[in-house]
Amino acid sequence: MKVAVKAIGTLKLDLGLGKFLVLDSVYFIPSLKRNLLSVSLLVRLGCRLVIDFSGIKVFQGHDYLGCGTFMHDYLKLNCSIAKQEIMLIENRENSLSTDTVIGVKRSLFNNKSAYLWHRRLGHISKERLKTLIKNKILPELDFDDLIDCIECYKGKLTNSRKKTAVRSQKLLELIHTDICGPFKHKTICGNSYFITFTDDCSRYCYIYLLSEKSQALQAFKIFRTEVELQQETKIKIVRSDRGGEFYGKYTEAGQQKGPFALYLQEQGIKAQYTTPYNPQQNGVAERKNRTFLNMVRSMMCTSGLPKFLWGEALRTANYICNRAPSKAVEKTPFEIWCGRQPSLHHCHVWGCKAEAKTPNALTQKLESKTVSCNFIGYCEKSKGFKFYAAHHTLRIFETYQAKFLDEVVCNSSFEDLSADFDEISVDKNLEIFLPLLQNQYVAAQTTENTDLDQNLVDPISEVPQNESLAEPVAEMPHDMVLDQNPALEQPEFNDPQPRRSQRQRKPTFGENSDYVVYLQETDEILAEDHDPTTFKQAAESIESQQWQLAMEAEMDSMSQNSVWELVKPDPNHNAIGCKWVFKTKRDEKGNVERHKARLVAKGFTQKQGIDYTETFSPVSTKDSFRIIMALVAHYNMELHQMDVKTVFLNGELDEVIYMKQPVGFVKPGKEDHVCRLRKSIYGLKQASRQWYKKFDSVISSFGFTENIVDECVYLKTVGNNFIFLILYVDDILLASTHIKLLKDTKAFLSNNFDMKDLGEASFVLGIEIKRDRKQGLLGLSQHAYICKVLKRFGMESCATGEVPMSKGDKFTKNSKNGGKSGDMESRPYARLIGSLMYAQVCTRPDLSFAVGIL
Repeated sequence: MKVAVKAIGTLKLDLGLGKFLVLDSVYFIPSLKRNLLSVSLLVRLGCRLVIDFSGIKVFQGHDYLGCGTFMHDYLKLNCSIAKQEIMLIENRENSLSTDTVIGVKRSLFNNKSAYLWHRRLGHISKERLKTLIKNKILPELDFDDLIDCIECYKGKLTNSRKKTAVRSQKLLELIHTDICGPFKHKTICGNSYFITFTDDCSRYCYIYLLSEKSQALQAFKIFRTEVELQQETKIKIVRSDRGGEFYGKYTEAGQQKGPFALYLQEQGIKAQYTTPYNPQQNGVAERKNRTFLNMVRSMMCTSGLPKFLWGEALRTANYICNRAPSKAVEKTPFEIWCGRQPSLHHCHVWGCKAEAKTPNALTQKLESKTVSCNFIGYCEKSKGFKFYAAHHTLRIFETYQAKFLDEVVCNSSFEDLSADFDEISVDKNLEIFLPLLQNQYVAAQTTENTDLDQNLVDPISEVPQNESLAEPVAEMPHDMVLDQNPALEQPEFNDPQPRRSQRQRKPTFGENSDYVVYLQETDEILAEDHDPTTFKQAAESIESQQWQLAMEAEMDSMSQNSVWELVKPDPNHNAIGCKWVFKTKRDEKGNVERHKARLVAKGFTQKQGIDYTETFSPVSTKDSFRIIMALVAHYNMELHQMDVKTVFLNGELDEVIYMKQPVGFVKPGKEDHVCRLRKSIYGLKQASRQWYKKFDSVISSFGFTENIVDECVYLKTVGNNFIFLILYVDDILLASTHIKLLKDTKAFLSNNFDMKDLGEASFVLGIEIKRDRKQGLLGLSQHAYICKVLKRFGMESCATGEVPMSKGDKFTKNSKNGGKSGDMESRPYARLIGSLMYAQVCTRPDLSFAVGIL
């Protein structure tokens, strides 16, 4: 619905008892039947509302202002008009959507609004704006509308502290540096730290983003090469804290220099360090980091953009800070650094809506000529802007032709409009209604673009050639991307609602679960839906060639190990079936390593007492695994991993078992023959037991002793040295205090079984092992596994929380809603609980209570 806004101005309400309330940005809309007052606006004005059965009471601080009563679905505020300053919008017949009115800025018809430029320049202070005006970088502005900025309070409010410092007189005489992070959320490039290099003389700053602190030296080399060439002088001093990435280590013998400190020494650059626990001695760098984070929080506060764009906000913050004055320097950092005044006429509100022009060559005749997007920054190496379009093919793109809607605010805040006015009169019999909070909130969150008459902007007229805002990708090694997208650790921004996957999810193995007697725990839980479940699906898939090679490798292994021989069927024995099971093997990061095809017997058709007798086989517990990992960290032991190829083929069968020939590999001319099994294979009920018996007899002959509590943990001692062996079916973990003892054990295993040496252990049973042997640390993580579980059950875009379970959640055995019950019947609830329990048992005991409730 569209209504005509005839006037805009200020009202002074008399609430009785000598109490008054002044309202700005009041819209005069004659067609409305009721006068509406926003609850959120009252809260922004510092009011406190108390609503009960009798109505509403309005307080400001501890002062009582007035009251109101219920009227149908609204609250009626008891008041009258005390003063009117309502002006007619001259020659304006535009009709604005009621959903758009709340999103229009006061500067819609006035580009001299200080509040607009305050937002365009990343919420810099009023003093810095006045300095820009004094230096004639900005025109004269109207500061009447720049009173309080809620976004600044949210992003910047902190304790103040007086500082004094002596500034350098020459460029590059002193460089301040500091690393900030790690942050809870990584950037779009996977980085979690950022490093700043600030020139003390000009306060001009360069920013790089790092994935690890150890990349600080590489960032400094890039920074040094650029600035020394541009300024034609050398860096004299680098000041930092005593972080290990800068300082190295401190021992009783003094400083043990790290790579960064050694590089400074080799290049003749003097290093200055803060004393322990005195970060204020590196105040320039520390304050610079705080400034950036404050600006990013304020810019993102009402943008509604996704978190992975925080880095773009940081780039923009650095871009603005280099062009905005500060108390430390008389001129702007850009002017001191580059020798000329910066231009700010091309600046726009970060995150504002925009219409970017699509190139004519890419536009069809009947298609729109623009793309709806959001402004997210300035191009560093070209004259243009950067935009984000969530539904565009290229979500982040650059262009110089765009229409900016700076005045359209993404939240529900009211702001002034400035224009030419003629005074009119308004009826003083005033009734004001406050819609119920939920209705007002919905309306406040719904905004549309207004009909703003702005021309497409020209290219940016001034971009310094020697400014580094973005990551110098071309100069960096492939394993290190220095981006300016810091992921801030304060989760204060409202994310868009996560998009739930609509893809139909089916059990991974389906019918396989009936006859796959043993698979590794992680195999069934992590299996991807796109892995084929039948021979026909594998042959028709786009990866058919890989699956064919995998099946041929499995058959070659069967032949080499003489697993069976082809014989004619015995009428007195039943021939069991078999099936191919396909699995995409991945590393600890989820990347595809290889395609695995395994021939599995249909063990569910075996008959007890005829085809098998006992099936029990011990399996190492996760408690044993964690205990040995603790010993490895404590004694700084060698930790290696080996894998037994076609593990069950090593077990000898005690019974006579016949099996049908595998699909796709039936011997020509012997189609009526069956396989008489000589060794056990996957799927047989006794396969796991036969393998364990074989391995136990072999490893015991080499001097290993079985643990009395965990039968799959073995220990061997030689003098003062010892080695642990953990067996988990086909995975073997070796932890030794001496490297020779480890190598001897590996050689013995390789001589007795077909082994694959995986070197130092890094990924076992879906658990990632991270070690820092210098500091004696060892960590266990299931990040990749948990991400796969979330993805499988449609939760990959869910919002994060500080605890696994929200307070006050209530669960029942049966849903009261019949529709929900039917929906839950199609969901693999038991499989989900099993997936969570595996993470709980291995590395996430904090999930125990939540999993228990579920």
